[in-house]
Amino acid sequence: MSGGVKGAVEAAGTTAHHAKYFAWELTRRRAASEEDRLAQSLFDASVDLNPHQIDAALFALNNPLSKGVVLADEVGLGKTIEAALVLCQLWAERRRRLLVFCPASLRKQWAQELADKFNLPSEVLDARTWHLLREGGTYDPLDRDVISIMSIHFAARMEAQLGAVPWDLVVIDEAHKLRNAHRKSHETGQALKRALAGRKKLLLTATPLQNSLMELYGLTSLIDEEIFGDERSFRSQYSSIDGDIHSLRRGLQPFIKRTLRRDVLEYVPYTQRHALTNPFSPAEEEVQFYELISAYLRRDFSYSSRSTASRKSRRL
Repeated sequence: MSGGVKGAVEAAGTTAHHAKYFAWELTRRRAASEEDRLAQSLFDASVDLNPHQIDAALFALNNPLSKGVVLADEVGLGKTIEAALVLCQLWAERRRRLLVFCPASLRKQWAQELADKFNLPSEVLDARTWHLLREGGTYDPLDRDVISIMSIHFAARMEAQLGAVPWDLVVIDEAHKLRNAHRKSHETGQALKRALAGRKKLLLTATPLQNSLMELYGLTSLIDEEIFGDERSFRSQYSSIDGDIHSLRRGLQPFIKRTLRRDVLEYVPYTQRHALTNPFSPAEEEVQFYELISAYLRRDFSYSSRSTASRKSRRL
């Protein structure tokens, strides 16, 4: 360190060791590239990554001004890993107000994945855990240095508590379950939209579109209700027979990234399965036996029916 810089540091009441640490911290936060930025947070990770997973994580991280994105990879391509990469990066940047919503059956799996593969601490929160933490002296179970994991339905019940936290990121797994959140009748979706208004979100779903284009509107409205305007505008512009699909695709590009299995065959060796069929011709005796059994089962009053009627009469 030069004498002038060293003198300025000491004059500011900071030692040379502090200055070196701050310089390292600034360098870490402003890596030369987004790839370097992500790589620095993965030193402790124990997972083999595929290129499409890194691309998806960078897609989410490279949108600092947006209110969120949707990762819509096909089933089996590792959306959980992609979201965990983003969580890992934010954790490394000391942005640790992180929340994960998922189906109740997947909560422990999420916690296990974060711990085993990324060395990230997390806590599964439900009504019982919440009350135990409060009774144990934790005033706010959401104000701890761990990633909070909870079911969507429990989260909706905690609307006031969730809304009071300035979350750095909210991950919503199986987000298609909230595809009708834009409807006023969808109480769970409406509660979550109120609680998380203005918070950055990362939605995960393999089926962003199942039956209607309005499902896409529902998902994007979870992120930002201003992306496509109100529901009436979306219907008139995109849902009609003459809808502008090309414009819709352009509008979705900054917010949705989807990878299909055929896109990753170069480095993901899927097992090739082929159906082998063998023609079968029953013998004459087998055909007769089949017809006799079928005729018996078609009888209006078979033995099984009499047995059922007999049991009912005995109960009476």
